[in-house]
Amino acid sequence: MDPEQEAVRTIANLMMVSARTAPKGKGIDTIEMKALYGPELTELSHEMEMIGTRIGFQFFLRDAKNIAAASACVLIGSHGDQHVGLNCGGCGYNTCKEMAEAFEMRNTDTLYQGPVCVIRMADLGIAVGSAVKTAQIHNADNRVFFSAGVAALSLGHLPGCTTAYAIPLSVTGKNIFFDR
Repeated sequence: MDPEQEAVRTIANLMMVSARTAPKGKGIDTIEMKALYGPELTELSHEMEMIGTRIGFQFFLRDAKNIAAASACVLIGSHGDQHVGLNCGGCGYNTCKEMAEAFEMRNTDTLYQGPVCVIRMADLGIAVGSAVKTAQIHNADNRVFFSAGVAALSLGHLPGCTTAYAIPLSVTGKNIFFDR
């Protein structure tokens, strides 16, 4: 393994540490993570192409090329159905119990599974932001992808998660995730 690839693996691990230690609502961690490399990136890219073609979202096809060219990809998801019991109404329901009941009756033919706890989604956003910060500190080019997160869930990479994002990494002379 060349030094750049070795560094990318280290950065991916450090990103997952940052996501794990990010603050969580009521101190309860519902975050799941996984790093993908090599053939797993190819599989993720193909799934993105299939989903993008099926639903007509061209940006899935564009993003799939970035995943295929990446050195690694960090997946971060949340168990958004695990409410915090605050009855805050942020999910659109009056109580957490109502949200949980609605989740059980949900349409499972959607890109993400909901309804979800707004606190858990905030936790996910903070975890993703912390991971991206770590990648940036270590000079690894990256970008947050909704599309690859959807494909990762479709492939079962983060069991039980309702929502996920993917953060591909690249260490090259030009950032492959911009000016696409």
